[in-house]
Amino acid sequence: MKNKIIIGTRGSKLALWQAEWVKEELKKIHPGLDVDLIIIKTTGDKVLDVPLAQVGGKGLFVKEIEEAMLRGEAHIAVHSMKDVPTEFPEGLHLSVICKREDPRDVFIAPLREGKPVVSSFRELPHGAKIGTSSLRRATQLKSIRPDLVVEQLRGNVETRIRKMDSGMFDAVILAAAGVKRLGMQERITEILPLDISLSAIGQGAVGIECRTDDTETIAMLAPLNHHETSLCVRAERALLKRLDGGCQVPIAAHAEWDNGIIRLDGLVGSIDGATIVRSAASGTDADPESLGTSLAETLLAMGADEILAEVYGKIPPKGTI
Repeated sequence: MKNKIIIGTRGSKLALWQAEWVKEELKKIHPGLDVDLIIIKTTGDKVLDVPLAQVGGKGLFVKEIEEAMLRGEAHIAVHSMKDVPTEFPEGLHLSVICKREDPRDVFIAPLREGKPVVSSFRELPHGAKIGTSSLRRATQLKSIRPDLVVEQLRGNVETRIRKMDSGMFDAVILAAAGVKRLGMQERITEILPLDISLSAIGQGAVGIECRTDDTETIAMLAPLNHHETSLCVRAERALLKRLDGGCQVPIAAHAEWDNGIIRLDGLVGSIDGATIVRSAASGTDADPESLGTSLAETLLAMGADEILAEVYGKIPPKGTI
């Protein structure tokens, strides 16, 4: 058995938290294993002044790490599943999907005398300015509150909250998993229910990628796979793949597993939030990919193809969503 594994990771606090968590879990399972981290800067980390949709392409947060694995500089990569494209370079695959944290989005408002200035998303004043990097979040929030001004906000969790606190935004929307993992849950004003903000594909789950021919590493990683999370995320990713979407497109999906049955919700929205198509489907967990593909076909039949064609043809101008 290998006595050393090198993890390739991004350098943000959240990415490092995830990589360190995998490191410690591996060491628990394999006592005496030496695990090192190498930090790799990705395209998504380098380009921070442009909306993700405008940067274009898929794999903005994984490509350089994948290249390092193919060169043999890292054995595995630890990713936020919502950043992982549905297609992998030849020679690489997704080996493990770990147990999911809270998949929902959270609403965070500035504090005044230690208390949030508003207690919920719906209480925001008319024309309030919301910061988010996600077209998925923007389309859903605008569909409920078209008066809101939703503006581009990139950067790590701490940076986004700091910019809001400095007065640049009236509120920010972030992933609950990241906020909780960084120990900042006291800043959460409201956890948004899925009927207000349906999650990104794979949100809250950590995935581990490695080389397809590295059978020793694959076997060492296997105990970290969480069966129920894996089934759900596979269904979500199949939907995304059929819609030919990436993490920067207004597509949302969330699956839940219950006693052998997967229930999958999916959504596609226009950039301005004026048009939302949403549906759900259930099926046995024997073939989660078929369930995801089937729901994607339903969404396409409901008009998602026209919405996505418009989105791909109309990238938002710099600084706006």
